[in-house]
Amino acid sequence: RQGINAEYMGRHRIWKFAADGCVMKINVASPATGTQKVFEVDDEKKLHLIYELRISHTFDAAPVLGPEWKGYELKITGGQDKEGFPMRQGVLVPSRVKLLLRRGDVGYQHWRGRKGARRRASVRGCIVQADIAILNVIISTEGEEKVEGLNDHLVPRRLGPKRAGKIRKLFSLGPDDDVRKFVIRRHLPARTEPTAKKARSKAPKIQRLITPVVLERTRRKQAQRKARHARIAEERTAYKSLLERRKMVNSLRKKARAMKATYTQRQKELKKAKKERKEKKAAEAAAAAAAAKLAAKASKAKPAAPAKKGKAKK
Repeated sequence: RQGINAEYMGRHRIWKFAADGCVMKINVASPATGTQKVFEVDDEKKLHLIYELRISHTFDAAPVLGPEWKGYELKITGGQDKEGFPMRQGVLVPSRVKLLLRRGDVGYQHWRGRKGARRRASVRGCIVQADIAILNVIISTEGEEKVEGLNDHLVPRRLGPKRAGKIRKLFSLGPDDDVRKFVIRRHLPARTEPTAKKARSKAPKIQRLITPVVLERTRRKQAQRKARHARIAEERTAYKSLLERRKMVNSLRKKARAMKATYTQRQKELKKAKKERKEKKAAEAAAAAAAAKLAAKASKAKPAAPAKKGKAKK
């Protein structure tokens, strides 16, 4: 139940419940000043005002944190439950669930796994309930008075911007201004312990800085890209012409093979016809010779008949 703290009493699994109210820590951050401060709220009636809210919702800070917060609006950015599981945006439940997370997601640090690895881990839903131990909020709208220890002083940034575009935006520089003259340097004093070092200063390496060397490198890359594209186009044209020539040669070879096959078949047919004619003539000659031989043999076997006597014809 809400508003009841449970205490584990020992190995017999005895839980002791006490209706002494919930305690929730609210970590308030001020993006404008770079400060943050933690406030404890133990009044159940005040906490009921922020129950059922979700991450990215805003609420009036005065009824929850006190009258000195008049006019302030706080935006919920996250939190943790009593067991330390972080709240995750998009999980619309007031309890814990197990999700398959990628590296870098809430509940799965980027350095813990390999590239492409996923892990099933428990995360807390984005709805605020009594089991939330600490709630992270930021000031979205400031009130009339400053809050002591939060936005009554300014904490300067330790490091300045590193990207060239952000440096230009910070100092309102134009395109002709030299960004390298406006980079924020960090001055380090001299020291003697543990090793002696002189006073020095550090400056970040400006990222995305456009210099003559960068422009020359860009032009060289563009020239190499154009030359590569031209070479690829020439090779593609040469390859297409080679394919067309091979295709033409293959078609000519195919026609030559077809003509050769036709010529060979015709020669075979002519030879066959010639052979048949020769065999036919030989057969006819053999038949004629056999007939002549039979006729000669028959003429030899039969003698000539004697002539009859009679009157001679006139």
